[in-house]
Amino acid sequence: MTTTDKPGRQRTSTKAGQAPPRRRSRKKAAPSIPVHDAIKLMTAEYGPFPEEPRLDPIHELTFTILSQHTSDTNSERAFRSLMQRFGSLDAVAEGDVAEIEEAISVGGLAKVKAPRIKEVLGKIIELNGSLDLSFLREMPLAEAKAWLRQLPGIGPKSAGIILSFSLGMPAMAIDTHIYRVSQRLALIGPKVTADKAHDLLEEAVEPEQVYPFHQAFINHGRLVCKALRPRCQECVVGHGCPSKDGFIKAAEKEARAAERAKARKGKAPTRPRKAAAQAPHAYPEV
Repeated sequence: MTTTDKPGRQRTSTKAGQAPPRRRSRKKAAPSIPVHDAIKLMTAEYGPFPEEPRLDPIHELTFTILSQHTSDTNSERAFRSLMQRFGSLDAVAEGDVAEIEEAISVGGLAKVKAPRIKEVLGKIIELNGSLDLSFLREMPLAEAKAWLRQLPGIGPKSAGIILSFSLGMPAMAIDTHIYRVSQRLALIGPKVTADKAHDLLEEAVEPEQVYPFHQAFINHGRLVCKALRPRCQECVVGHGCPSKDGFIKAAEKEARAAERAKARKGKAPTRPRKAAAQAPHAYPEV
């Protein structure tokens, strides 16, 4: 039964002796360790991190394309092979796609990356008149990111790598390790996308700390805060991690299950049950 307090609003009434309905409370994540403290502790554990740029912007951009969905070793091989074959990126821009594909084949996904590299280089020449991207350093960060993101295949992560690593600008480059660690420390919410995380973390981290943040969090994600079995007992920021207790309990539960399974193996074998029918596998994503 409902009664009306004001036009357009209703409240639920209860009978005598009947408890009112409970409201479902939303559980919020506990506050995490401050990001500057996390950077400091991780840097002490894994650093120091040299702040020397690796390549000039256009070579960094090309290397970034080659590094997508492959290992560092393979992308380095592909980059060296490309430069040995053509001598310069201007020559690559004018080169044949088939020849570019052959040169970078050691890095994997050459059929995808070869036309993309040629297209990106051509687009830069069309927009800028040359492959010199040093002008980006003089632009506001948001404008520099927007300029790079108009290029085919260049998203927020690739733009962040080029601006941060090559030009020393405070741009975020969120990879899978940084994204995972940031979510577990509640620096970003569990439903925040990787693309949105770039903007949120840029706001949360001081400009001079962006590069140390990147190096510290990526090392922490690779070495300790792993995807499947994080090594929480070895974590230098575990005292401020709202996810730690859940992972430790899950690990303890898994260990107990393993012990029970081991104990069952020592008992007399039982007659196996008939396997239940299983649904056919779904088609793989293209």
